[in-house]
Amino acid sequence: MKLNSLGAASLLALSLVMISGCDQVEKSAQQVLGKASETAKQAIDDTQKAAEQALSEATQGLINPQNKDDQEEKDAESNTQET
Repeated sequence: MKLNSLGAASLLALSLVMISGCDQVEKSAQQVLGKASETAKQAIDDTQKAAEQALSEATQGLINPQNKDDQEEKDAESNTQET
């Protein structure tokens, strides 16, 4: 009987160690994924800025993405007011 209770206690202790280890792995994975998503977002932002700069240089400043957005908003407002 002592062997069974010792085995059960060992199994319980091992289970707790594994669970705490899993929690640590999960936290580490979340941190890695968080950093990866921040890095990906930064890469996307940098790529967008580079693309806008390249477009501006290619069109010699004739098209400015910021001005295009402003113009689209003005057009949308004027279309709404006409109806």
